[in-house]
Amino acid sequence: MFAIVGILIVFGAVIGGFLMEKGQILVLVQPAELLIIAGASIGTLLVANPVHILKGILAGLMGVLSGSKFGKERYLSTLKMMYQFLNKVRKEGLLSVEMDVEKPETSGIFKNYPEFLKDHHARDFVCDTLRMAITGGVEPFDMDQMMELDMEVHHHDATEPVSALSTTADALPGLGIVAAVLGVVITMGALGGPPEEIGHKVAAALVGTFLGILLCYGVVGPLAANMTKTADEHNGYLHVLRVLLLSFLKGSAPITAVEIARRAIPAHVRPSFDEMEKRCKSQQAAEPAKAA
Repeated sequence: MFAIVGILIVFGAVIGGFLMEKGQILVLVQPAELLIIAGASIGTLLVANPVHILKGILAGLMGVLSGSKFGKERYLSTLKMMYQFLNKVRKEGLLSVEMDVEKPETSGIFKNYPEFLKDHHARDFVCDTLRMAITGGVEPFDMDQMMELDMEVHHHDATEPVSALSTTADALPGLGIVAAVLGVVITMGALGGPPEEIGHKVAAALVGTFLGILLCYGVVGPLAANMTKTADEHNGYLHVLRVLLLSFLKGSAPITAVEIARRAIPAHVRPSFDEMEKRCKSQQAAEPAKAA
């Protein structure tokens, strides 16, 4: 949402300042220049990147426009889910959650948390780690190494679309110059004509440079920067899950593992201990009610 507001402010400020200086707004409407810049940038993007990165760019842009998914409520929900899950392991043993891990979509615990199930990276991260724990014979240190490797691979994959979009943003001023040069070529062919016609063609050529720079620094570049922060947020979410799972695998009680994980949550969205405790106790209070 804030990304959309920001883009509107960028265009509003630029166009508003132009109008304040008595500029004619229709001069900026140059479909041919926009076609050259936008078409060439999309073409270079297709040439330089495979399909999975293009899909990642689209998914990343949709994520930026929809806003962050990793607020305080998401973390509280995750801590509650893992506390509930680890309590079941403590009471009934690791084998009791084998089906939860193998088929998380039908799990009596995970199915109550649709956001977690939709995030297939986080879901597979948790389930694959617990699957290895159920199999046995793997030391906590080795489990930590596997989780770290998983996070590194995922973060690399998440930043590839960002790099591709940033490269496209860097190319936009150059493509704007290409459009401007083509405009100058057309202007040269009109020399000797009416001054008004020549002036119009020169203005159109300059608009090409203007659009390339504006789209680079006012739209595409900031979107790529926001995608970077989104990828970092997801990596931070996986880090919290890693801390929680590793703590439990080392022998910590569920509430202790959840508290250690809470300390790993970024400060601006970290719930307090009381908030976490109330959320966990609300689940504990619900279980006897269901049994009754």
